Amino acid sequence: MKKLGLVAGGGGLPAEIAERCRRTGRPYFVVRLKGFADAGTESHPSTDIGLAELGKVFKALRAEHCEAVCFAGTVARPEFGKLKPDLRGMAALPSIIAAARTGDDALLRAVLDEFRKEGFEIEGAHEAAESMTLPLGILGKISPADSNREDIQRALIAARAIGRLDIGQGAVVCNGLVLAVEAQEGTDAMLHRVRGLPEAIRGAPGRMAGVLAKAPKPIQSTDVDMPTIGVATLRGAAQAGLAGIVGEAGRLLVVDREETVAMADDLGLFILGVEAKDE
Repeated sequence: MKKLGLVAGGGGLPAEIAERCRRTGRPYFVVRLKGFADAGTESHPSTDIGLAELGKVFKALRAEHCEAVCFAGTVARPEFGKLKPDLRGMAALPSIIAAARTGDDALLRAVLDEFRKEGFEIEGAHEAAESMTLPLGILGKISPADSNREDIQRALIAARAIGRLDIGQGAVVCNGLVLAVEAQEGTDAMLHRVRGLPEAIRGAPGRMAGVLAKAPKPIQSTDVDMPTIGVATLRGAAQAGLAGIVGEAGRLLVVDREETVAMADDLGLFILGVEAKDE
């Protein structure tokens, strides 16, 4: 079993992967990115390193005999002029900045290439925590109503369409109307926008309507940027009056799975996994 180097950003996903490694006996070590990593990974074997300090990251991973590397958690696009790279980071920055000008996916691929150059195998979060991916069918007790079917299909079409343009991973549709698409602000902020729309065009408590769809960008590497939902997503969807969430089976991570499913059941929201669509 290859020792895993977990490069941790924000959110609950890194801690959940680390806990899974500890529980299953897989050797691991966490590189906590300064300014992004949450407190959930502090109790695990770890070190804190700056975002552009690639030399320190590689040195730490080698010192811990890590062979595979997994990137997990949220990391906001940096202001490159404010980064403080070490020598190895400085050597990589020109190609990373050039890639960033063409989109987030290109930026992520450029970062992954630097780790591959150093001999590390890249492992996706969905591989490191396979049991966290969305299964096919209903997850929980709530099923979509017939009235949700058209919104499910349209929301998936919209999410996949913006993915092809490297814009985002999520879209919200209610009664056939696209209410929002996700860009740099992320899913939680998008749902907050929907919450602020007139109730005449969206659902509300007592008359839930509309669907959030999340899908990976066809051009992106799922090794580093798999779509994710969790308790915050469910809370935001409920506050926006949505009836449920849909994603591609095996291509959506469900963080804090038991708590997320329990919340969906309590709120009366469905979580649905559909067949993945390759484009």
